[in-house]
Amino acid sequence: MTNSHFIALNEDEFINEALNIVSKAEEKGIILRILGSLAVRLYVSDNPQALLLHKKRLNVPEQIFTDLDLIGYGKQRGSIEKFFSDLQYQPDRIVNRIFGDRRLIFYHPKGYFIVDVFLNKLEFSHDVYFGEKPGKGRLELSYPAITPTDIVLEKLQIHKINRKDLIDLAALFLVKNINSDPLSIDGLYIAKILSQDWGFWYDATNNLNKLKHIVKELLDLKELQEDAFSKIIQKVDFLLSIIEKEPKSKDWIKRSQIGTKKPWYREVEDLF
Repeated sequence: MTNSHFIALNEDEFINEALNIVSKAEEKGIILRILGSLAVRLYVSDNPQALLLHKKRLNVPEQIFTDLDLIGYGKQRGSIEKFFSDLQYQPDRIVNRIFGDRRLIFYHPKGYFIVDVFLNKLEFSHDVYFGEKPGKGRLELSYPAITPTDIVLEKLQIHKINRKDLIDLAALFLVKNINSDPLSIDGLYIAKILSQDWGFWYDATNNLNKLKHIVKELLDLKELQEDAFSKIIQKVDFLLSIIEKEPKSKDWIKRSQIGTKKPWYREVEDLF
């Protein structure tokens, strides 16, 4: 979400604010993790080539973050609301009353940005699950952002994926290997998720192929070096092969027979 009426912090200030929120929450036993493009930025920041690639997502010299996306556990909803109140953030009372079982909105006390806190799962074109309470979910696998694996799923679930999200994926694939380490991209976990849901599988595999096209475009424009291009393509192809080999569930097979004759994704409407 982009909110032009908010005062934008510069990149370093925004990152520091985000890290401070997650850290203070952790001190109080509240599990919050960073989502989206900022999560990607944190994972690629030590790699100059990947960082430069990530900064191309908006075709501007300086990346400006205008809102902070976090995810937490629904069982901690009350603690999360009190936490942001103690920090003097203003709740969006209408949104929080209507959607509060799965999403909470808070406004920075000085109007710098919005904080969007998702609970338990992301519900957009397809669902990405994280768990419902501390100790029983995926949020503790990494800090301060969700795992690279979950970032990949967050991006691949988008039915109408755009250039920014594809470049997020490209930068992440450049620095992360495909294996079962929590701080890598767990191909088997992704394959198992997609093997249960044909619609998610269909959009995800299409998006991985779109990713291959965009990195080829960047190579042709000389905005990506040959070695980086080869690394990304090799990893994407490896992930696609893992997804293809994973045995599909009965529900997946049944739904695949219908294919695109009926909608396979959820229409997404922004709150703002």
